[in-house]
Amino acid sequence: MNWNPRSNLSRRSLLVGGAAFLAAGAMIGRVSAAAQAGTAIRLIAKPARVPLVGGHRDATDVWAYNGSVPGPELRFRQGQRLRIAVENQLAEETTVHWHGVRTPNAMDGVPFLTQKPIAPGETFAYEFDLPDAGTFWYHPHHRSFEQVGRGLYGPLIVEELEPIQVDRDVTWVLDDWRLLPDARIRDDFGGFMDMSHAGRIGNTVTINGRVPQAFSVRSGERLRLRLVNAANARIFGLQFEGHRSKVIALDGQPVEPHEPENRRIVLGPAQRADLVIDMTGAPGATHAVFDRFSQGSAYKLVDLAYSAEPPIRAEPLDAPLRLADNPLPELDLAAAERHEVAFGGGMMGGGMMEGMMSETMSGGTMEGMMGGGMMEGMMGGMSDGKIWTINGVSMIGHLDTPFLTLRRGGSHVLAMRNSTSFHHPIHFHGHAFRVLSRNGEPTVHREWRDTVLMAPDERVEIAFVADNPGDWMIHCHILEHLAAGMMGTIRI
Repeated sequence: MNWNPRSNLSRRSLLVGGAAFLAAGAMIGRVSAAAQAGTAIRLIAKPARVPLVGGHRDATDVWAYNGSVPGPELRFRQGQRLRIAVENQLAEETTVHWHGVRTPNAMDGVPFLTQKPIAPGETFAYEFDLPDAGTFWYHPHHRSFEQVGRGLYGPLIVEELEPIQVDRDVTWVLDDWRLLPDARIRDDFGGFMDMSHAGRIGNTVTINGRVPQAFSVRSGERLRLRLVNAANARIFGLQFEGHRSKVIALDGQPVEPHEPENRRIVLGPAQRADLVIDMTGAPGATHAVFDRFSQGSAYKLVDLAYSAEPPIRAEPLDAPLRLADNPLPELDLAAAERHEVAFGGGMMGGGMMEGMMSETMSGGTMEGMMGGGMMEGMMGGMSDGKIWTINGVSMIGHLDTPFLTLRRGGSHVLAMRNSTSFHHPIHFHGHAFRVLSRNGEPTVHREWRDTVLMAPDERVEIAFVADNPGDWMIHCHILEHLAAGMMGTIRI
């Protein structure tokens, strides 16, 4: 197996040594709030060993919640109150962020902004109501480029009061890992190339913490498939060979059911999608699921393996797919305040080249720049971790002064521009926002999201009602970009 971190994934390198990923093995351990009788669920962050690769390979040392990767699937009903006690058994501080959930500010899990980090040996109690149904997830927000990269994450499912009719409700948490030939995690977190380029891309992809081979299905059944991208930096573009999927929710927020463009479901880091897929294959058939985000390095992710049993039904289930909308505040776009937000920096164009040209225009010479002034300043910025920017400012460590202060209760439009050569999944805490346009063209589905994937040189407009008071992070969810400066605070 070629597990060189610099190599592209291949079918062989992805699957050799992997254990079968059949229906029984595909389930994440679930914790139902209803079974807890109102008591707090306990999550313990600690080192563990899990068989990521399986077969004859050794188990992998990871950091995990309750000893498993992903952590337990936490299931609640819309409107319930979440009570979770997080115990830190790591040798460093941590927190938990409830990604996509509109929490009170004090429960958002951002160290030094909304709470003190949880010290080793300490426990922090998170408690808040769950206003929205949908597919969410939880992960640390302290040194997340390493803590998430070592396995600290899990799904959080908030069920609708009236769920749609399906035969199975299944969660796939997608991740990639940078492994050595003996299945150990390569200990090169925070490297300069990852921080300044596309982020930490791994060489081994897992579904629910295992290298997949086959996922067992039955002809005629209808699946609700909840996809969560928990990878540090990998962008997935999934295509289900021989099947037509319908997208019913994005980032937990319902959307008019539709087939994805080019039948490819694109998920940047931290994004989620709920799909409905009717299993129309014949008994005994096998159909592949491919990741084709990067056409030059497409690979088979997993096989849908049909059992030999007769079909559950002759025709696809005739039942509505539209989910009930969540109680999001109404936008008033006519009265909305407009704000410009620019994302810059990196090593291949954008902010860096703009800075060099600015230096030249102000009287500097290329020789002078390369000889000392500009290059020293540039490399000095790189050496202190300041590689990426929001509105020209690179923020690392603790968050300081907000770069925007918004009127509470008002509607706001963020006109965002990606002036870099890389994709950036931009996540805004504490709110859902509507994606209005891309490069000046209105979006087809006007979807509500909490994370929007911006392509290089793309302009995206989002809108939201600033109804949740506090200081809220906005940042790139490629976790190396976050650590290298692409984060800021918006005050409401």
